Amino acid sequence: MKIQVLLDNPDSWMVDYAKQLDDILKKKFDIKVNLIFKHEEVVKGDILCLLSCEKVFNKLNLNTYNLVVHESYLPKGKGWSPLTWQVLEGSSEIPITLFEAAEKIDSGIIYKQDFIKLKGDELLPEIKHKQGVKTIELIVDFIENIDEVNGRDQVGEETFYHKRGPKDSELDINKSIIEQFNLLRVCDNERYPAFFTLKGKKYIIKTYKDE
Repeated sequence: MKIQVLLDNPDSWMVDYAKQLDDILKKKFDIKVNLIFKHEEVVKGDILCLLSCEKVFNKLNLNTYNLVVHESYLPKGKGWSPLTWQVLEGSSEIPITLFEAAEKIDSGIIYKQDFIKLKGDELLPEIKHKQGVKTIELIVDFIENIDEVNGRDQVGEETFYHKRGPKDSELDINKSIIEQFNLLRVCDNERYPAFFTLKGKKYIIKTYKDE
């Protein structure tokens, strides 16, 4: 079985989990995963996993299966950063869907759905760790049961999340910390840290746990 994993951002946090997936598949099925960082390097094969891709991959005819993992109960929550938006909404049980890539974004047939469970005190690195672990679990389960795969169409009303930008990390100086704790939890301390503006000055806030 030829399995490829495409991550079109070599600096993505998901790279470490793609390597873990490779290790697991080697030990469990004696299968080597080919990690790819450029769309044009994808070749004909059995399974292509599109993990944390920032651009749309169009050559879906090259592989029998083109797997995508999305943190929402599709067709609800299509679009960008669904896990982050749901944490901001106060959710502690985040749906996660393994589905087939299609020409229309986030619209392919669904293979499996599960949940990422949060206690409510996790900061972004812990949240992403749970996301990475569950992503691996879904893909390994798919491969383990590939002979019984039976996808289903998406049913119901679709909703969309918009792409987050630096402005989405802004704190409201008139609100309490507890009111904005979920925002502090999902801000990336390096790439898009929380901030507030006061008297024309911008102040950066980085949040860490004191273990």
